[in-house]
Amino acid sequence: MSTIPLSVYLVLALILFCIGLFGALTKRNAVIVLISIELMLNAVNINLVAFAKYGVNPGLTGQIFSLFTITVAAAEAAVSLAILMALYRNRKTVNVDEMDIMKR
Repeated sequence: MSTIPLSVYLVLALILFCIGLFGALTKRNAVIVLISIELMLNAVNINLVAFAKYGVNPGLTGQIFSLFTITVAAAEAAVSLAILMALYRNRKTVNVDEMDIMKR
């Protein structure tokens, strides 16, 4: 049985993080930006679990940090979608570049 080397996990996480960063910086739709941020958080989770498995002192630390990251990401998604729904009711748009002032 062959194991997958650490470099494969790191390259996968790098690709996912770069895709998420590109989406977060270039897209105008706020929902797509949120999805891109979730993709970047998932890349971080892959790194945490990979280093927990292949690190100097293997243990459950990476998995525990990954669970905390998933919990924070779920809370962030719920709050941000509620904010986006309120903004859509008031402005009738979810474009990031049109949300530049607090009150109209």
